[in-house]
Amino acid sequence: MVDTSSIKEHMPVVGSDGGHVGTIDHLDGQRIKLTKTDPEAGGHHHFIHIDSIASVEGGQVRLNRTTAEAKDEWATA
Repeated sequence: MVDTSSIKEHMPVVGSDGGHVGTIDHLDGQRIKLTKTDPEAGGHHHFIHIDSIASVEGGQVRLNRTTAEAKDEWATA
């Protein structure tokens, strides 16, 4: 289990392949809310469940799935 207290606003979120997924807006319960202003967001807030987080290190959140998998799975509500 990841220590969610180490997740901060504006941290980059990257896939297991190192690709950019988004930027943290804030933690919303058991989900990360990504900023809608990130170039990858298409003007929408996206959500990623915290079960998708592999680690929080080096100032970024690394997921346990690839960038493409994360984008396939993210929710907009």
